[in-house]
Amino acid sequence: MRVNVDALALGASPSVHTAEIAEALRALPPAEFEKAVANAQSTLARRVRIRFEAEKTAATVTFPERGRPDPTATDAVPTVLGALARLEGRIPPDATTFTFGASRAFNVVQLTIVDETTGAVVKHMLSPGADSPDYRLREVQAEERAVVLVRYLMLGFEHILPKGLDHILFVLGLFLLSAHFRPLLWQVTAFTVAHSVTLALSMAGIASLPSRIVEPLIALSIAYVAIENLFVKDLKPWRPVVVFLFGLLHGLGFAGVLRDLGMPDGRFAVALVGFNVGVEFGQLAVVALAFLAVGWFRDRRQYRPVIVRPCSLLIAVIGLYWAVQRTLAG
Repeated sequence: MRVNVDALALGASPSVHTAEIAEALRALPPAEFEKAVANAQSTLARRVRIRFEAEKTAATVTFPERGRPDPTATDAVPTVLGALARLEGRIPPDATTFTFGASRAFNVVQLTIVDETTGAVVKHMLSPGADSPDYRLREVQAEERAVVLVRYLMLGFEHILPKGLDHILFVLGLFLLSAHFRPLLWQVTAFTVAHSVTLALSMAGIASLPSRIVEPLIALSIAYVAIENLFVKDLKPWRPVVVFLFGLLHGLGFAGVLRDLGMPDGRFAVALVGFNVGVEFGQLAVVALAFLAVGWFRDRRQYRPVIVRPCSLLIAVIGLYWAVQRTLAG
């Protein structure tokens, strides 16, 4: 809200804007000054009506321009607390309507509602003491879900390509052993199901492990898959089971990334699904790129000695190096 906060602090009309008010506020002893600030906050809380579903909602009041001049002032009148009041709070999750109103002390109110997710802007001019018309939130929330889904889908994809070198190497290790698409699909599906389970459980606070344990184990899983490729020519029945178990570990690693990113309020499930789908798209992109690079060579006799063994050996060395490095760092 644009309002004369100095006047509210001293109990004067917010329409009064003089140098004397700022000077009187500045002259107060520290204890009295803080009482005046609290008075401005409580006055705004009383005189402003923020309602969801016709139920008034309390807001936290702060003055972000405190100690800085009013950037909109043209008459060079000084100010102590500024001319901006910020009212912050949470929208109830089931709310569908929003209204804003202010007491007659504020005279005419020019209200602007901005939806930062869609860019929609609605403006009202409210007469003294009036409330705004109902602003519909349901459509905004539905649009917000789509925005959150897309944003976390992109974050999940980026965590694989280009940022997730360890997960890229793991998927490449699966790719190198399977000469055909169907066995590879079984492994990738087992990995996806597993990491989705532990990611959800970890983000819900049900299951977790410290990163100093998870990260070295992820590195060892990469090394194991690559080393197995050196000694096994065909996909064995236990391979999808092992991949599933390793997927559980990788899911805990994904959870650490999501915790660092933060989850949007009221959109936990949407963000979780979006991130998982993004990770899956990233894995499929790695597989697709690998097919483009060497897929034409996979049915040839030289494929294993020229591609599988050297690449698997390199991945194994990197995985073991990471395991030692992460263990010492932990």
